Amino acid sequence: MKPSAMSKRKLKESSAESAECISQVQKIFRERFCHHCAAGKLFGMEQQYRHLLELLRRTTVHGESNSALIIGPRGSGKTALLNHVLKDLREMEQVTENLLEVHLNGLLQTNDKVALKEITRQLQLENVVGDKVFGSFAENLAFLLEALRKGNRTSSCPILFVLDEFDLFVHHKNQTLLYNLFDISQSAQTPVTVIGLTCRQDILELLEKRVKSRFSHRQIYLMNSFDFKQYIKIFQKQLSLPAEFPDESFAQKWNNNVQHLSEDKTVQDVLQNLFHHTKDLHSLHLLLMLAVSAVTVHHPLLTPADLQEASRQHRTDSKANIVHGLSVLEICLIIAMKHLNDVYDGEPFNFQMVYNEFQKFIQRKAHSMYNFEKPVVMKAFEHLLQLELVKPLERPSVRAQREYLLMKLLLDSSQIMDALQVYPNCPTDVKQWAASSLSWL
Repeated sequence: MKPSAMSKRKLKESSAESAECISQVQKIFRERFCHHCAAGKLFGMEQQYRHLLELLRRTTVHGESNSALIIGPRGSGKTALLNHVLKDLREMEQVTENLLEVHLNGLLQTNDKVALKEITRQLQLENVVGDKVFGSFAENLAFLLEALRKGNRTSSCPILFVLDEFDLFVHHKNQTLLYNLFDISQSAQTPVTVIGLTCRQDILELLEKRVKSRFSHRQIYLMNSFDFKQYIKIFQKQLSLPAEFPDESFAQKWNNNVQHLSEDKTVQDVLQNLFHHTKDLHSLHLLLMLAVSAVTVHHPLLTPADLQEASRQHRTDSKANIVHGLSVLEICLIIAMKHLNDVYDGEPFNFQMVYNEFQKFIQRKAHSMYNFEKPVVMKAFEHLLQLELVKPLERPSVRAQREYLLMKLLLDSSQIMDALQVYPNCPTDVKQWAASSLSWL
């Protein structure tokens, strides 16, 4: 009895340890893939990293004011680059607690008044402002910066303004916020650096003349310029566990498995598909996150099948999924629209045209399909409109008759055919009608 009791206890302890290991693994990868954390590695942007680090170091150490724009497509690593630089900057001795940061986002701070409130909150100056009334935006901002000032320029605490979705701040009235921030960064007031992040290449064309003249014209471009071999290395590095992982033997086993995965033909095909579709690392992170979520105590290491399944989920078409939940009548209306698109070469259609097309089908196949009343068909059509599978070309006016509003179908033929293949209990006549050529229409 005793030996078996001891072996049971050992088994329990080892399973608890492995559960702890798996939990740690998932925590590390969640932070790496879901947050723009500075723990991961930067790929192919060493030059930009050095440039930005030097720029911010001069602000924090020497009190220089600067401005710069980080430009690159979505998922190219703009936020990751900035987070890495800020993390390394905070670790420098001269910088410790010598930099105030204000993070604004164009999607949240939709006008200058909201932005100013957020600046006040992040600089913790609500009690200084109190109930004061200011004549202008510039006066208010100048007062905030004055409150932070101490002694001369070099001993003042530098402030870093990070403007995410920079292009949205351009649409604020008179670009007042940008004008004042760039104006301060050009003048000999409090040391201020303004960093804008945007995915628009033509951003300078959108700036007003007075704003453009105050901007330093420093632009840091990020492009995903790596080839497929480097992409495989990125995949390996992103999936590898760090050296400081608590359980060294498990980390060794995991990293060896990742090495084998990167050489596996099936995995390379999955990555090749994704690479040709999009090179941004967001998509790679999403794929890896889906794969890692399949890891459990009983299935502790990733397999090629996990990555294939993750790829299938990643590529799932959301619109085709909506089609699976439609009624047969709604499917028939979509097929009628598909035929109208084919006949009129993608020209817009209205409900009456779709209804007539549906009636032709009903008359031919009256024995298998129930003929619905026109209001019922109209209701089904409106449901498709709510699901955004159909879109009106212009906003409907009060006088316009609903039957004659011009519409556009937001599904293409291949999506419709794929969805019909897996649609449960779809009548054969409906499938044949969808697949039929246009010769007899």
